[in-house]
Amino acid sequence: MYVLSMMADHHHPPPLDTTQLLTTDIPLLPAPIVNGEGSQQVILVQVNPGEAFTIRREDGQFQCITGPAQVPMMSPNGSVPPIYVPPGYAQQVIEDNGVRRVVVVPQPPEFHTSGHPVIHRPPPPLSGFIPLPAMMPPPHRHIYSAVSGAGDMTSPYTPQYHPSQVYGDLDALSTHGRSGLRDERSSKIHERLQKKLKDRHGAQKDKLNSPPFSPKKSTSPINESNGIIKGQNSLGLNTGQSKNKQKGKNSFQVETEMQEKDEETKALEAQLSNISKPAVSDVQARSVILTWSPPISLISEEDDGTVTPVVYTYEILLSNNGKDGKYKIAYSGEKTSVTVDDLRPATDYHARVQAELNCVKGNPSEAVSFTTMSCEPETPNPPRITNRTKNSLSLQWKVSSDNGSKIHSYLLEWDEGKGCQEFCQCYYGLQKQFRVTKLSPAMGYTFRLAAKNDMGMSGFSEEVLFYTSGSAPTVPASPILIKAGISWLSLQWTKPSGTPSDEGISYILEMEEETSGYGFKPKYNGDDLTFTVMNLRRSTKYRFRVIAYNSEGKSGPSEVVEFVTLPDRPGAPSKPSVKGKVHAQNFRIVWDPPKDNGGATVTKYIVEISEEQSGSNWDTAYTGPAREHVCDHLSPGCSVRIRIYCVSDGGQSLNSETLTVQTPAVIPGPCQPPRLQGRPRAREVQLRWAPPLVDGGSSITFYSLEISTCDGEQRDVYQGNEIEHTVCGLLPGKAYSFRIRAANKAGFGPLSEKCEITTAPGPPDHCKPPQITCRSATCALIYWEAPNNNGADITEYRVEWGGMEGCMQICFCGPGFTYEIKGLSPAIVYYCRVQAVNVAGAGLFSEVVACLTPASVPAAMTNLWGMKEDEIESQHYSPSTCLAIQWERPCDHGSEITGYSIDYGDKQTITVGKSSSYIIEHLQPDTTYRIRVQALNSLGAGPFSHSVKLKTKPLPPEPPRLECAVYGHQSLKLKWGDGTSRALPTDSIQYHLQMEDKSERFLSLYRGPCHTYKVQRLNESTSYKFRIQACNEAGEGPFSPEYVFTTPKSLPSALKAPRIDQINDHTCEVIWESLPPMKGDPVIYILQIMVGKDSDFKQAYKGPNTLHRYSALHLNCEYRFRVCAIRQCQDAAGPQDLTGPYSATVLFISHRNESQSNTSKDITEPTRTTRTLSDEQCAAVILVLFAIFSILIAFIIQYFVIK
Repeated sequence: MYVLSMMADHHHPPPLDTTQLLTTDIPLLPAPIVNGEGSQQVILVQVNPGEAFTIRREDGQFQCITGPAQVPMMSPNGSVPPIYVPPGYAQQVIEDNGVRRVVVVPQPPEFHTSGHPVIHRPPPPLSGFIPLPAMMPPPHRHIYSAVSGAGDMTSPYTPQYHPSQVYGDLDALSTHGRSGLRDERSSKIHERLQKKLKDRHGAQKDKLNSPPFSPKKSTSPINESNGIIKGQNSLGLNTGQSKNKQKGKNSFQVETEMQEKDEETKALEAQLSNISKPAVSDVQARSVILTWSPPISLISEEDDGTVTPVVYTYEILLSNNGKDGKYKIAYSGEKTSVTVDDLRPATDYHARVQAELNCVKGNPSEAVSFTTMSCEPETPNPPRITNRTKNSLSLQWKVSSDNGSKIHSYLLEWDEGKGCQEFCQCYYGLQKQFRVTKLSPAMGYTFRLAAKNDMGMSGFSEEVLFYTSGSAPTVPASPILIKAGISWLSLQWTKPSGTPSDEGISYILEMEEETSGYGFKPKYNGDDLTFTVMNLRRSTKYRFRVIAYNSEGKSGPSEVVEFVTLPDRPGAPSKPSVKGKVHAQNFRIVWDPPKDNGGATVTKYIVEISEEQSGSNWDTAYTGPAREHVCDHLSPGCSVRIRIYCVSDGGQSLNSETLTVQTPAVIPGPCQPPRLQGRPRAREVQLRWAPPLVDGGSSITFYSLEISTCDGEQRDVYQGNEIEHTVCGLLPGKAYSFRIRAANKAGFGPLSEKCEITTAPGPPDHCKPPQITCRSATCALIYWEAPNNNGADITEYRVEWGGMEGCMQICFCGPGFTYEIKGLSPAIVYYCRVQAVNVAGAGLFSEVVACLTPASVPAAMTNLWGMKEDEIESQHYSPSTCLAIQWERPCDHGSEITGYSIDYGDKQTITVGKSSSYIIEHLQPDTTYRIRVQALNSLGAGPFSHSVKLKTKPLPPEPPRLECAVYGHQSLKLKWGDGTSRALPTDSIQYHLQMEDKSERFLSLYRGPCHTYKVQRLNESTSYKFRIQACNEAGEGPFSPEYVFTTPKSLPSALKAPRIDQINDHTCEVIWESLPPMKGDPVIYILQIMVGKDSDFKQAYKGPNTLHRYSALHLNCEYRFRVCAIRQCQDAAGPQDLTGPYSATVLFISHRNESQSNTSKDITEPTRTTRTLSDEQCAAVILVLFAIFSILIAFIIQYFVIK
């Protein structure tokens, strides 16, 4: 709802006579709405659908106006009227182009998510404002239903305020007072919704016939939830344009849009759920008119200034099982008023309406209940007969539906047996049965029935015809044959003449068999007029008659008729047999008639023949009464199948058993001459032939190919079942002739015509094995002879040579007969073969010949290297004076290697055995040597290997002198060498410190480059043995002599500060803690005192007691006390006192003894002790400080830079 405030000019009053009245109950104002004293304020109140506005009329009565409507009001004082707002709404005044609007908007914190209406108290009437009924247009009755009782204020008033509605112009809300409720995201949704509404309403614009709500901008409410304006398009409507826009978006934008669309769907569903319940009018017995208002919709403004309302689809849901029963759809469409038909009278119904827009459905509205009116009863069913006699009919009928009013009588009418359409009353009353008497026998009567209640008379039922009983039936007509079968006869008969159609007559069918001699026997007794007699014999004559009877008696039998059953089909003839000899093209068959002819004579036999081994293709060879036949025009060697069946008046018999006859085969005919496949080769030709045109009745199983040479020699070169063959073993350039013949199981056929073929020249024959002569260990001479050239001159020879028989390569290609090959390896087996080549191709290789080259000196070693120390197992190896080398065994070239010669300097050689490694000793430390090795065998020394450079290591260092730098009762700090305590990066010497344990074994304490080490966890007054060893890259040096260091005895621990108690003005008592004896040594104490401003402490007591009374106090004088413990050791050298550290100093000031507890006080002054931190402690302190500093820097960067 919003209120338009307009300034009215007194010179131009609005034309009151141009608008329609809202109701006729409100009178028009007799005077203009403005006076001459100044401008008046005209307030235009827009009442939206589903809302109500209360005003006070001129007569003092209140009137409630329901939307949609516009109520013009005049303000006498020119002020904006106070508008009552329900809880959860706020009032805002917006001024736009001189027009002030009072907008009622929902508060975001009070937003309701449910679709149920919020019920509030009725707003108070606006006092002091005069309504202008002449300016109030009537509601749109073609869209919204009228609300009855608008002026009755006594009825309960429950207006519905939808929490998701904002009333007013959309543009005004966007620029005045709504910026705080809509963020950037909601603005984007708003723009997209406006675009979708324009696109959709552009298509729907032609379909709408109703006028817009207002000629100005849309005043329909805008659905807004929590500051986000929702559109009317649902997620299910995706156009091609929207899909193309989404192609370039990333996944985050797509996910954001999907979330926004989901919110739009929810908001649209909430809007559709805010629909009021339908109004009921014109309730009839079988119909009702339902009218409802559409939900508050978005109205999009077009470019031409017009507005288009949203078109909804509605569903009317009806239930006749109560408010919570099952609802069924009674109507679906776009109308807001519908007449629902086909209702049941006097029935309670509940109706709900449900709105749908763009495939999104809202929740159904509240249910409205109504009850249909009562009416006349339903048309009853026709009466039925329960008993009949010759003079009476007993009728009975069922109760019909009373349609809400109890049936108090039934009307039974009849035609009195006249057979016309004129009916008269037969019975009128509440009974549901009646007996009609005094009727004529065997006569028909027509009846009809109607029911009556307080609402009227129902329609008459269907007319029914009933007959009274009569005399016994007359003689019926003879039965007739409908259809005959082999073992059955189907008969039919008719009712006796003059019998009523509804009279119950039964029939007896009697049968007599012609040869039985038992007379007529009943076969059927019943009411039917047809019957099929079963289980009869075939081709047999039977006699029938029929008798009719009813309750009055039996009729005489009808005339006797005779009927004959059909004969059965004959049985199958016997299996045919061959009579005489079977020839290649014909034979004779005979057969016997069937054992059972089916009751009729066989008229003919049919012989069928098939030359297929399987299948259903049969040819008729004979038809006639004879029982033998000659089968001719057959193919030799084929298998023939023969079967026979016969025909009689009873039908066709089954086929006999099949006879299979095999005709004898003959020899095949001549073949065509064989054909040459491709070109003839030097030693072979490929021939192909076709089977003979005549196979003699048997498949061709064998072929014989004959060859004839120019010398007249003839022989078979092939015998088999293939139709092609390659003839081998021919001579190049020779003429040959070939003939072919075929054979089947009957024998060979004649030879074909000759085929003349001449072979082509061929490659040479294979050479003889070549001869090989070794001239030296690396050179050999090959010689070979010329083979048969097979009609073409040899152009070249190819010699293959290799170290393996299967991996030979061509080493010579030319016309010669010798070749010298060089670069061979000694004592190696080589393989050789030769091949001749002419214009026809290359001949076959000769046999492979093997050749062994003579032995030679060993080959040079290819791999020589120095061994690592961890690979050397010799105990006498010293890296400073020895070098270990190793090599791979070279090829011995056919003679076993007997030793190796090692050259490691100027004319310094060592000869060793067959070993592949050696340790060269007695070398100079820290010296580089160039070493090479050669192998030796019985034929001499081989070449030297490549040289390797190896260097001896320097001598290991001597052990340093070991000293004890610091003695402790539980630790000893050892020092050695002249270096610093810390290791330098350039130090190459490592030290190994060991200590002897209780088992007199030395254990390793430290290994590293440092020159100091502190031994921890020792016992006091105990001697320990140590030794040290120096190591470098040359190895480990010798251990030093054993050093013995003794830990001193421990000092007593520091005592706590003594406690001082003043006894009198000159005496005080000093008390301190006691220590237990230390490993049997007694402990005594020394108490020292400093008086006044003296700078030295003086001994006041020494002894084993822990209490001392000091009696030389002076008043108002300062005294300082401290105490320490002394350990009295009993050594072999004599007694020794070990004094521990002093306790903290206690300051004591003496006062008078009047209030001793308040005047004397003890002040403890802790003594400052200096302590030197160790290296490890210093490192730990530095590390902790660096960690704290790093954490602080990281926190500062995180807090000030990143955030």
